[in-house]
Amino acid sequence: PPRSTPSNSSAASDVYKRQAYRKLNDIPDDLGTAVNVQTMVFGNMGPDSGTGVVFTRNPATGENHIYGEYLMNAQGEDVVAGIRTPQPINRRQKASPQEVSLEEAMPEVYKELEHYCKVLERHFRDMQDVEFTIQRGKLFILQTRSGKRTGLAALRIAVDMVTEGLIDEEEALMRIEPEQLNQLLRPVFDPEEKEKARKEGRVVAKGLPAGPGATSGHVVFFPSEVEERTAKGEEVILVRVETSPEDIRGMSAAQGILTARGGMTSHAALVARQMGKVCVVGCEALRIDYKNRHLEVNGRLIREGDYISIDGSTGEVILGKLKTRPSEVLEVLVEKRLKPEESQSYQIYHKLMQWADRKRKLRVRVNADRPEQASLALALGAEGIGLCRTEHMFFEGERIYAMREMIIAQDPESRREALDKLLPMQREDFKAIFRVMRDLPVTIRTLDPPLHEFLPHSDDEIAQVAERMGISFDELKAKVESLREANPMLGHRGCRLGIVYPEITRMQARAIFEAACEVKLEEGIEVHPEIMIPLVGHVEELRDQRRIVDEVAKEVFARYGVEVPYKVGTMIEIPRGALTADEIAQQAEFFSFGTNDLTQTTYGISRDDVGKFLRAYVEKGIWDFDPFVKLDTKGVGQLMMLAVEKGREVRADLKVGICGEHGGEPSSVKFCHSIGLDYVSCSPLRIPIAKLAAAQAAIEENGKK
Repeated sequence: PPRSTPSNSSAASDVYKRQAYRKLNDIPDDLGTAVNVQTMVFGNMGPDSGTGVVFTRNPATGENHIYGEYLMNAQGEDVVAGIRTPQPINRRQKASPQEVSLEEAMPEVYKELEHYCKVLERHFRDMQDVEFTIQRGKLFILQTRSGKRTGLAALRIAVDMVTEGLIDEEEALMRIEPEQLNQLLRPVFDPEEKEKARKEGRVVAKGLPAGPGATSGHVVFFPSEVEERTAKGEEVILVRVETSPEDIRGMSAAQGILTARGGMTSHAALVARQMGKVCVVGCEALRIDYKNRHLEVNGRLIREGDYISIDGSTGEVILGKLKTRPSEVLEVLVEKRLKPEESQSYQIYHKLMQWADRKRKLRVRVNADRPEQASLALALGAEGIGLCRTEHMFFEGERIYAMREMIIAQDPESRREALDKLLPMQREDFKAIFRVMRDLPVTIRTLDPPLHEFLPHSDDEIAQVAERMGISFDELKAKVESLREANPMLGHRGCRLGIVYPEITRMQARAIFEAACEVKLEEGIEVHPEIMIPLVGHVEELRDQRRIVDEVAKEVFARYGVEVPYKVGTMIEIPRGALTADEIAQQAEFFSFGTNDLTQTTYGISRDDVGKFLRAYVEKGIWDFDPFVKLDTKGVGQLMMLAVEKGREVRADLKVGICGEHGGEPSSVKFCHSIGLDYVSCSPLRIPIAKLAAAQAAIEENGKK
């Protein structure tokens, strides 16, 4: 665990800290704790003695030079606990002329330390975190281990070590935690906003840049309150004099961490770096008053709840909330504000993605409903759309009123009239997406949510909508009441909507095929729509809906005089769909696991309500993790395996993917690889993470053969 100041806390508190650390790092409770017993040397024997911690490369940026801190006449805990602010290890780290680096104070010791750092790094073939003591002018290396690093540093170190011949491409890919790529794609403060804040005097302090990215949030001084406020959806920055292991849960929940004491190897810096949190440490200008819940900094008073912004790349603390802009990688790929050669971060990222693409077997698609989302996904390497949720298109502007007209219609003819208003809107939506994706597959899910979600709920809203639609309040209120369900998740939704109201499926199929034909005729784009029928649990449900889709396709193709290749498939998201996958595969050309709902229906719980008992379940060890974040391979995963096996027994060329949120979670991606899925689909910014996880899965598989 990260080193911390010895405390007089009770045994119960120590157990709590160990449990919190193990839980955050997926360390089993039954794994023992190692103890070293050794003769010690002492750095507190006078002005010719000292102690420090040094990284063989910069842990924040990955630059190839030693980076660390030391204190004269001190013991190791004095450095890492943040009680005293240490001095920089070399000249390049100095922030002011008043600081005295080890390179200046003891040049011979510094050269010896630099030499041993290189020896240790070559031996272990990884960046090292080295502790040392100087006892009366003599250097002692106490211990070494692989150093914690930011996502950017991890990427740079891995690429540089391949260039230096220390490791190969496969080992470089395996060295990186997929989630670290998330840090590389994080936003930074908009330069104009930051310059404006500087001119206004709102840049009030500067500490050490210990964590990646930039963020804003409400000041909160106590870790327990961070958890409470973030649970309510607030952005929070934890501000402490220094942190300790007792604070770990609050640190995990916070957007960012700011401390008055400590250096780059303090507890706050180490934990934040490991968690990927924005962090600024050693900001000595802060005067924190826990009792009165405020802090003073250079004559400014900041109260609890006030907004501040912290820049984990520069160490700056800024009053108020600042706008952010995309990371350098997105500046190159999406914004086009930078050229590839102008961004070292992009060059490193690009090289790693090339290596990952060469190794992985799983394809990676995106969940996207809008052209701009599709464009971002393509820039990040998406190989198609795995889930286009059509219901998202119905909530915009005037569309919602046409949708409401369809819902309150009393007969099929009235419903068709309302749907005729939606048809051209849907068609244009699909054309815009097809233009972006061109010849890549686009999986479009037909209407899924229950109809009551499109209607107003409060009396005031009902009155406004009724007036707009030219009907009475009572009539609309009665319709809203008639559609209300005791358990809408398991109610009239998914394919059940299309079966009861076939005109909905007919309209959506027509919009898809007309859009595909027009894009092909007008622009020569050969699109590949895949129509996905949701919530199928019985083959006859899919047969009913497929018949409508095929009928519409035949009619549209005849009218346009052109044909477009298409597939019809289903989401496997309820257990019966998985258990009868062999029957369903007779009608389905592809399966896509909707693991959000498959997890709900397998567990018999609602994702919206799980928060009421999730924490208790995890703390008591009933669940090891949140099954809506990480795929439950023992339960939900077994249904997936069964569905793949049974489906391919009937249709050998059955394409199978996953489009639930688990599609971008690394361990879930690796499971998908292991059971033979063709692709995973995830949100745009998770694409690089999914690619790296897929590459690691392929490398691990080859290593076992």
